[in-house]
Amino acid sequence: MNCLILRIILCTMVQATAIACSNIAFIKYWGNRDATLRLPLNNSISMNLDSATTTTTVAFDPALDDDVVVIGDQVAQGRHRARVVAHLERVRALARIATRARVHSRNNFPMGAGIASSASAFAALSLAATRAAGLELSERELSMLARQGSGSACRSIPGGFVEWYAGSTSAESYAVQLAPPSFWDLRDVIAVVSTTEKSVGSTDGHAAALSSHFFAERLAALPARLARVRHALAARDLPALGIASEEDAIELHLIAMTSRPPIFYWSPGTVRVIQAVQCWRAEGLAVYFTLDAGPNVHLLCHARDADTVVARVREIPEVLQVIVNAPGGAARLVDEHLF
Repeated sequence: MNCLILRIILCTMVQATAIACSNIAFIKYWGNRDATLRLPLNNSISMNLDSATTTTTVAFDPALDDDVVVIGDQVAQGRHRARVVAHLERVRALARIATRARVHSRNNFPMGAGIASSASAFAALSLAATRAAGLELSERELSMLARQGSGSACRSIPGGFVEWYAGSTSAESYAVQLAPPSFWDLRDVIAVVSTTEKSVGSTDGHAAALSSHFFAERLAALPARLARVRHALAARDLPALGIASEEDAIELHLIAMTSRPPIFYWSPGTVRVIQAVQCWRAEGLAVYFTLDAGPNVHLLCHARDADTVVARVREIPEVLQVIVNAPGGAARLVDEHLF
């Protein structure tokens, strides 16, 4: 009888389910102008990852006294729950409702390990929650909303290759598509050397970044590097994109390591993969590395070389898992719900 009642209740609720891709930034977002609104200090450019996704179902249920948040198969607690509930409050404010929600979210890749799981999570949550609340936001409006949950989530709303405008106000800070997924048959091979949630989250890393003596130098260098990356994308020039991406990743981690207190995201496996990439490139294989705020390494290569890169990565003892990504699409609604 209880199961029958539950099915009846679920049928009367308006549910929405969305899938969003994680993304890898060629030019990173690191440091905020406004931490509350997550307004960055610089533009960033990224590619959506088609094999690293989050699926999220949301239903606003008048029978609930409080929000119910399930991530994976576990009821969320602490800061993970608090961030989701805060985002639901933003949606409720937009929809002018007070109804509590039921949220189920599931990743197909490790969470909190530096593969931008919050990007796909808050992009999917933004789309599913607004639709469940009866709202139909534009891509720009969704990007602005997702940004407030997790900065890089704004880049997971459009598809393909994306630029996030830093702006100086909330209305000016959103992401746009530079090119669709079909524009360039690029591959991002993730060498997973750790599935453990990182001890210092990106939110704390952004706050600490401004304490590094190197932070101002990076900001000064970014306009020219952003131009290089835009040109490399337009020309489908992997060496130009790869070198710029490596420079930017190293600078991000240099700033993290020289913040107060210092933050060390790299592990021995991280160094092993980076050194291997340098050796392979010296041998003539066109492959380049980049990292987000975590130990796992993204390897950029042409689709035709992906099998070779994967085979070599699998030979590195510290690599636990390999995820191969083509350019991914925009956040989208689906009909299959998680509850």
